[in-house]
Amino acid sequence: MRRRIDSPEGKELYSHRMGIIEPCFANMEYCKGMNRFTLRTKRKVNAQWLLYCLVHNIGKCAPRMAELCPAA
Repeated sequence: MRRRIDSPEGKELYSHRMGIIEPCFANMEYCKGMNRFTLRTKRKVNAQWLLYCLVHNIGKCAPRMAELCPAA
């Protein structure tokens, strides 16, 4: 894996991760306080993760929706 990441193509691909993936995890951990799962069993943890993802995505969409549909 290290050889693949250290290749020129791997470096190019991996450099995009910092701008795409990392801010999402930072937002969930720092702003939303999700630093550990509070439930047990894989099914419940998966449901909790999906809820956090849903909240994150709604937070990204809300400002744009407010621009498109201003309150009357």
